[in-house]
Amino acid sequence: MTTSNYATERETTEGKVFTVTGGDWDQVVSGTDPINDERIVVNMGPQHPSTHGVLRLILELEGETVREARSVVGYLHTGIEKNLEYRNWVQGSTFVTRMDYLSPIFNETAYALAVEKLLGVTDEVTERATTIRVLMMELNRISSHLVWLATTGMELGAINMMLYGFREREYILDIFETITGLRMNHAYVRPGGVAQDVPDDAIRKIRDFLALMPKKLKEYENLLSGQPIWIERTTNVAVLDVTACLALGVTGPVLRSAGLAWDLRKTMPYCGYETYEFDVPTHTDGDVWGRYLVRLAEIRESLKLVEQALDRLKPGPVMVSDKKIAWPAQLAIGVDGMGNSLEHVAKIMGQSMESLIHHFKLVTEGFRVPPGQVYVGIESPRGELGVHAVSDGGTRPYRVHYREPSFINLQALPAMAEGGLIADVIAGGASLDPVMGGCDR
Repeated sequence: MTTSNYATERETTEGKVFTVTGGDWDQVVSGTDPINDERIVVNMGPQHPSTHGVLRLILELEGETVREARSVVGYLHTGIEKNLEYRNWVQGSTFVTRMDYLSPIFNETAYALAVEKLLGVTDEVTERATTIRVLMMELNRISSHLVWLATTGMELGAINMMLYGFREREYILDIFETITGLRMNHAYVRPGGVAQDVPDDAIRKIRDFLALMPKKLKEYENLLSGQPIWIERTTNVAVLDVTACLALGVTGPVLRSAGLAWDLRKTMPYCGYETYEFDVPTHTDGDVWGRYLVRLAEIRESLKLVEQALDRLKPGPVMVSDKKIAWPAQLAIGVDGMGNSLEHVAKIMGQSMESLIHHFKLVTEGFRVPPGQVYVGIESPRGELGVHAVSDGGTRPYRVHYREPSFINLQALPAMAEGGLIADVIAGGASLDPVMGGCDR
């Protein structure tokens, strides 16, 4: 005859009767129930649709409550930073643009600013080139936030938001294609300026987009902001206060949603941002809802910046005048893809032999950068994007390391997830807006 671990028992005419006396029932059960403390480990990923790339989350669950969360990165590793050491300084732009594939212009601009600082030509970059950089970055910030809004909406059940967000992003990618020849991975911002000027039809497209986008933002708010399910799934979910953000190095919209107006465009200006009129949106709750509001407000501020940049576009060169640095290009799209126009090639070939030799050496070997090291930080859609560039005086980087906000911000995921529900891991992880191409560079 077996005996119960829970209580004394006795046989009666009605069957077996258990008698529990004294103590707290929960304590009694927890002391003897073999499955009371049982937890399961769930691998979310490494190809889960809500992880914005190839990310693996190891979750230790007790029921639906997350007791421990660990992030595993590296599945999308490309070795871009190492590859930069085997290409000349200009060719590096083609590599770095592929890291955070949702904000390629920021990757390129941070790299170009670092190389220009090493060269000592920061002040020689033309006003038009700098204005074009601001114009392109702010358009890219809008397109990146639209992808975040679209994918987060899909993950939380707002399928329509997915469709609308990518629909409006197409306008910006069309503008990028008109200007650079490519929708993504542009290699457009280069040391010394930009690859080519902005054509007139691109200006018209940008003006049309500025008229369209404010109406679309109102539609998004009508769809989401008053929606009970959206509010329930985002309010007080994945809270990360300002102290935790600072302790973990979290920057960008996540930090600003916790109340700190830290934006490198204001606090450590570059590309002339100190001469533009714009605000730094903040929120105080530090939850998914706050990050949603901050990103919507940032899109509006970026629209203001794009309009100001358009008004500042004055005729002029888009590359430094130093022919030892300036990449000789006049791009055109031909039957074999994008490259130098035939007229420009004919001009190069028709000049002196010394000019042709110089062009050949600049394109193949590249220019030399004085030895030294610099750090340049800019405000990307995900936070502080920093470039630490080291030169040994050669034509190739000795070392280039990126401080990638996606990689840094992912540290916050366990702090946001542990103690919450597994469903909130999706909302919290999405609100960080990680892009694994940048994380695993």
